[in-house]
Amino acid sequence: MGDPFPNPFNLDLSEIMRMLQSPGPVNMEVARRTAESMANVDVETGEARPAPPIDPASARAFDDVVRAVQLVVSEATGISATLTVPTRSVDRATWSNLTLRGLEPVLGALATALGRTETGSGTDDDATPAAFGFSPDMLFAMMMPLLLGVWSGSMIGLLSHRALGQFDLPLPVDGSPTLLFVSANVDAFAEEWSLPVDELRYALALREVVHAAQREVPWVRDRLVRLASAYVGAYELQPDALGDQLQGFDPSNLSSFEALGNLAGPDELLGAMRTERQKPLLADLQRFVSVLEGYTDVVVESLGERMVTAHGRLDEALRRHRLERGDATGFVDRLLGLELDRGHYDAGVAFCRGVVERSNGTLDQLNRLWTDESMVPTEAELAAPGLWLARIDLPPD
Repeated sequence: MGDPFPNPFNLDLSEIMRMLQSPGPVNMEVARRTAESMANVDVETGEARPAPPIDPASARAFDDVVRAVQLVVSEATGISATLTVPTRSVDRATWSNLTLRGLEPVLGALATALGRTETGSGTDDDATPAAFGFSPDMLFAMMMPLLLGVWSGSMIGLLSHRALGQFDLPLPVDGSPTLLFVSANVDAFAEEWSLPVDELRYALALREVVHAAQREVPWVRDRLVRLASAYVGAYELQPDALGDQLQGFDPSNLSSFEALGNLAGPDELLGAMRTERQKPLLADLQRFVSVLEGYTDVVVESLGERMVTAHGRLDEALRRHRLERGDATGFVDRLLGLELDRGHYDAGVAFCRGVVERSNGTLDQLNRLWTDESMVPTEAELAAPGLWLARIDLPPD
């Protein structure tokens, strides 16, 4: 596809002016419109392609598989709430809309970053526009929610073409988890990898249900949202970075909006926002996510072969899919601090395997991760699981 940032402004002037006045750091209406538009295009040609209806037989098959998987995962993890996680088979547009809704608290944390940014030039009196003339500072503040809405919606919409379930990417979505399976993508993935689709459903459901079990632990999802919010809340907007490109923008002229997608790309935007204060916050977030992912890999290893004979080949395909999302979705990773490479995943797996090996090959000790937030391993403990086991067995003060 040519331009991954489509123009969602196929609107009349009154709609555009209303959107410009939309509150919040990210214009969620623009994000939703853009995501839906991206979800319903052919990524190769850029042409509109309405989503096919959900096959009832496929939806029933996923429901049956999930119920079976929830039983074994609940028993293995000790998280009984696993049994109550709802399941939905959805199209790409629905996945995009629900994912954006879950991300609103983290995207909303950008308000703090934007609110404390010093515009640096001009005063309120100097910034008063005449007719449709706006000062650069006012124009920058007005346009950023739109730009973030376009880029966020574009990336979630593009991600919907690769998403097999809700937890392909460890997105910090708020609220109780729901298992979302993008049926069209699962079928396409099975065909691309020459995998039996019924067995792929089992392998995918197993991985997704373990992730959902983790999110059913209240402090786990709260911590994930909190760490991601702290990371994005440490951005500092630099108006001068994009101000020159907004010179001459006229909100009364519809053609001005058509040029929005040609301003700065996501990398330029993030380059104008990153700060040194984010580095330790990023390290905390990535360490926690690596533990969540490592735990999932270890549980899937222990349960997979019991359920599907060819599980090793199926799960290897799913792991490669996890790491090979493509450049287009990188903005979501970088914006939210979710740039995990193979080293992060390997560190999480090594920690969890180390705990299991020191626990007579059982998950009992490892499952103590979910009893309290204090159980999250430190950086030193992640590299030396014996230290973690020693600490959690110490008597409380």
